[in-house]
Amino acid sequence: MTGTDTATALERATLDKAARENFPVAPFFLPRAWRTDLMAVYGFARLVDDIGDGDLAPGGADARVLGVPPELAGDRLAVLDAFEADLGRVFDGTPHHPLLRRLAPTVRRRGLTPEPFLGLIAANRQDQLVTRYETYDDLLAYCALSANPVGRLVLAVTGTATPERVRRSDAVCTALQIVEHLQDVAEDLGRDRIYLPAQDMKRFHVQESDLAAPSAGASVRALVAFEARRARDLLNEGAPLVGSVHGRLKLLLAGFVAGGKAAVRAIAAADFDVLPGPPKPGKLQLLREAGTTLRGEG
Repeated sequence: MTGTDTATALERATLDKAARENFPVAPFFLPRAWRTDLMAVYGFARLVDDIGDGDLAPGGADARVLGVPPELAGDRLAVLDAFEADLGRVFDGTPHHPLLRRLAPTVRRRGLTPEPFLGLIAANRQDQLVTRYETYDDLLAYCALSANPVGRLVLAVTGTATPERVRRSDAVCTALQIVEHLQDVAEDLGRDRIYLPAQDMKRFHVQESDLAAPSAGASVRALVAFEARRARDLLNEGAPLVGSVHGRLKLLLAGFVAGGKAAVRAIAAADFDVLPGPPKPGKLQLLREAGTTLRGEG
């Protein structure tokens, strides 16, 4: 396989995952320039998550492109370090990885800064070192690295960032991260990660072994309901972001908020039993929530 073929394969392996995301990455109704730049940002975010989760394509091609020695290709921290070094080349040179080469024109066009990208790398580095969170505030600090940078990048790409919009966006992104954690309790436990705060688990008398059951007992359901209410409250706090913008961006942001609210409703409809698998909303529920969000209701 030639270098060009390898680069194309690496890009496709990552970008093809966009169609399987819970929320639209760069929907058709956005201007082409926005779609191009949002997909470039998505490529970065998806790849850094794949590194952190150990979900890179087999064969170690990503590690080789980043200059990681073969004996360290399976070391997630080593690959994250190399990826961070390559991110630096986006801003002051020529990056090696094809997804970062794709990102470089977006960074120049939109005047993007390194901070949100570094936050996403830091979150995945933290995932290798921290697998439990003692308090809700600890979890919020993690979400500030793992989720909030994405919303900030969307605002930056679309040229609509203001301090108030960033604050609302952070609330929405943190809520979406919490909802995803609730949907994926069983999957995360399989990776030896628990994103339910330990203080809350104690409050509801939930043991780690309870999360490994095929179906949730009453204590786990009560805990999930408690965390789902927190996510819903954050979505409500962030929802005015939708009304602060206009046109196609309003549709995109309404989709994010509606997706989160519909997911919370799906969790509730499952009687807060998330252990058999992630409760997912149907398309009709998503459309209803989107309409409600666009009208500024509920």
